[in-house]
Amino acid sequence: MSLDPYKLRLDFPILSQTMPNGKPLVYLDNGATSQKPISVIQATNDYYAKENANIHRGVYYLSQHATELFERTRIKTSHFFQAQCAKAIIFTRGTTDAINLVAQTYGRANVSEGDEIVLSVQEHHSNLVPWQMLAQEKKAFLKFFPILEDTTYDLSKLNEIITKRTKIVAISQMSNVTGTVHDLSKIIDRARQVGAKVLVDGAQAACHMPIHLVDMDVDFYAFSAHKMLGPTGVGVLFGKEAILEAMPPWLGGGDMIESVELESSTYAALPAKLEAGTPNIAGVIGFSHALDYLQKVGMKNIKDHERMLTEYALDQLHKVGGLTLYGTEDLEKRGGVVSFTMDGIHPHDVGSILDEEGVAIRVGHHCCQPLMKQLQIPGTCRASFYFYNTKEDIDMLVHSIGKVKSIFGRVVRK
Repeated sequence: MSLDPYKLRLDFPILSQTMPNGKPLVYLDNGATSQKPISVIQATNDYYAKENANIHRGVYYLSQHATELFERTRIKTSHFFQAQCAKAIIFTRGTTDAINLVAQTYGRANVSEGDEIVLSVQEHHSNLVPWQMLAQEKKAFLKFFPILEDTTYDLSKLNEIITKRTKIVAISQMSNVTGTVHDLSKIIDRARQVGAKVLVDGAQAACHMPIHLVDMDVDFYAFSAHKMLGPTGVGVLFGKEAILEAMPPWLGGGDMIESVELESSTYAALPAKLEAGTPNIAGVIGFSHALDYLQKVGMKNIKDHERMLTEYALDQLHKVGGLTLYGTEDLEKRGGVVSFTMDGIHPHDVGSILDEEGVAIRVGHHCCQPLMKQLQIPGTCRASFYFYNTKEDIDMLVHSIGKVKSIFGRVVRK
């Protein structure tokens, strides 16, 4: 069953608004954050208006009810992603927070001088900087998978990159720049051979396709709620239960303790051990409704719709002179992201002119400066789609690119 984006758009108030310049909004920056349906907005408002209380602490009704809603979201998340169990779901502030948690807990406890941490050259800074910090502290080595011309991982030297000295492989499932979706099975298999743990940055993939965490056999998987219809400030770290149990806490304080003495403490069981302090309760409850919405639409339907949009966008953009497109042409290996540059025109100029037409895209290095350096460009223009986008949105993108070319007064390449 296919989805109807025109009907679904009615659930997103922001998509019907007009920009201050009188242009209707064409939102094509879903790689940065998705828009929110009214059910998520209402659930967040209802918490503050009707259910506001701290969790895991009170014996009174409001606190117990808020705790129930919060923990129900944890169970729902584990089912949605087919995780090992609810205890394996740790709520964080976002993907960045989740990756830092692993680096500062598992990493600090298990990486030693001379060990290796394996990444790729196209990692988002969130999955690069934490490992740089850990490697500097531990005097470990960083190693990187290169990419092929089509921006898929070059695995020709897999066994040389992942060795017996490798302790952690931290890799993205889908590029936020090119939309390339990577088959991680060979990387995971090689990591298993040498006893290395695998963390997958799923920030871009989790919102666009079905994810089965047990089948993937990853040790850690990190993603954010705000890219999949949920509120900002909520992330999820999945970890295999035995590994999470063995990890020391990262943050100390309330709710993560079992017993506290003046000079020592014992820690609570999972997941509380890794969730110190008062969390974003309203955000987590809102995320529960986001999961309900995605479940109703269907993740396979979302994936299929975005593939159709991507194919249409690539076809239309290939007809435009003076553009360079990045990423694989194989639609089986890419999600709903299209990155391009315009010959002789800086991406910031492109973005500014498109904004005058009501078209919202992302321009710049997209928190992937090493990749930009390898591509020898300052940045790209990125249009990223979600299930509420339509062919008309892409038509408006192409039309606005034509305005950019007319303003700059040239067609650089036919």
